[in-house]
Amino acid sequence: MLSSTRNAVLRGAIVDDASRQADSATNRKNMILLIQLRWIAVAGQIVTIAVVDRGLGIVLPIAPMSGVLAALVLLNLASLAWLRHREEVSNRALLTSLMCDVAALTVQLYLSGGATNPFTSLYLLQVTLGAVLLDALSTSAIVAVACAGFAMLTVFFRPLMLPDHGTSGLFSLHIAGMAVGFGLDAALLVVFVTRITRNLRERDARLAALKQHAVEEDHIVRMGLLASGAAHELGTPLSSLSVIINDWARMPKIASDPDLAQELDEMKVAVQRCKTILTGVLMSAGEARGEAPRVMALGAFLDEMVAEWRAARSVRTLSYGKTFGVDLPIIADSALKQVIFNVLDNALEASPGFVDFAVEREEDMLVLRVSDAGSGFAPEMLAQFGKPYQSSKGRQGGGLGLFLVVNVVRKLGGVVSAENRPEGGAAVTLRLPLATLTIGESELAR
Repeated sequence: MLSSTRNAVLRGAIVDDASRQADSATNRKNMILLIQLRWIAVAGQIVTIAVVDRGLGIVLPIAPMSGVLAALVLLNLASLAWLRHREEVSNRALLTSLMCDVAALTVQLYLSGGATNPFTSLYLLQVTLGAVLLDALSTSAIVAVACAGFAMLTVFFRPLMLPDHGTSGLFSLHIAGMAVGFGLDAALLVVFVTRITRNLRERDARLAALKQHAVEEDHIVRMGLLASGAAHELGTPLSSLSVIINDWARMPKIASDPDLAQELDEMKVAVQRCKTILTGVLMSAGEARGEAPRVMALGAFLDEMVAEWRAARSVRTLSYGKTFGVDLPIIADSALKQVIFNVLDNALEASPGFVDFAVEREEDMLVLRVSDAGSGFAPEMLAQFGKPYQSSKGRQGGGLGLFLVVNVVRKLGGVVSAENRPEGGAAVTLRLPLATLTIGESELAR
């Protein structure tokens, strides 16, 4: 129980750490978007200043306004240099970046008429971005600063020297400026909020997948604890059965009866198989002693495994072939053997008359494909392939075999896929990177 609690705490810490990393990666993408938006703002202000000063004849303080633009350019360059040397971007960094943008907008509006400037609507762009990017407290800070800046501009500002176009002409000019500001707001919000929302959706998808994996890991740990406990409990009665069978075999009445002797031999084989399974469970749990992992050739490992599976199940319908090219030394993994046994058992149950096991190599991947001639997978089974308790056999607790297969292969860096064959039946394919099975990487070179 204590070990299970520790495992749960550890998995929770791993999920929290991965969640922080996902948030940081998303913040990094969003910081890049803010930098892009700032470049657009600089270009837009240059065009606006040129049109207003030269085209409309409204005198603007070019020098100080150019200084603000230069400061924005330097901020962007500094932000890009900062991103090159940092993997993590925090909420505080995004808040600081938006605060700088609000400050720059406030200064530019102060220099160009204050609250009477039709481009004050650009404050809403910063507030909206803050609401999408930041947490609640930081968003409140952006709102407060933007409102304070607008309130200040109603009192403190540098008046514009407007040309004499009459009241109606100035009003029309103001309306035109408001229309341009509204159009900029709408266009930039659509473009950048859409991209930010996509980044957030990708983050949520990564977190959902991570949490699903954590749940599956917890399920596997609990199953492992149950299996380990059962293995300990079953060891003693199996040993007793073995002793009793050996005693029976020495009894004259049984030894003289060929049929009884044959049945006793079959019982010995069955008991020995149970002992082997329990030993494998304990070894997987790290509790068996004195049995070091074996190093053997990949081809020999597969041949031995297939021979063992055939002998244990008295199967003669298995078609087996391997075409993976150069043989490689691997560490014989009992977990991998059990995974392949599980897939072969499922195929045999679905199609007792035909099971095909093909092994080949695709670049640096070992591909193991098990095919049968059964009824195939139902569409809902394919959609939920590898999920616990998803089984077509109709038994309570079914579906755990493929669930364990998928998770063990994933631990080895591989993937499992399933499909229905056009000619009938189903095929389950395991793709494993050879680098996780071989002793070293030098053997992978051709």
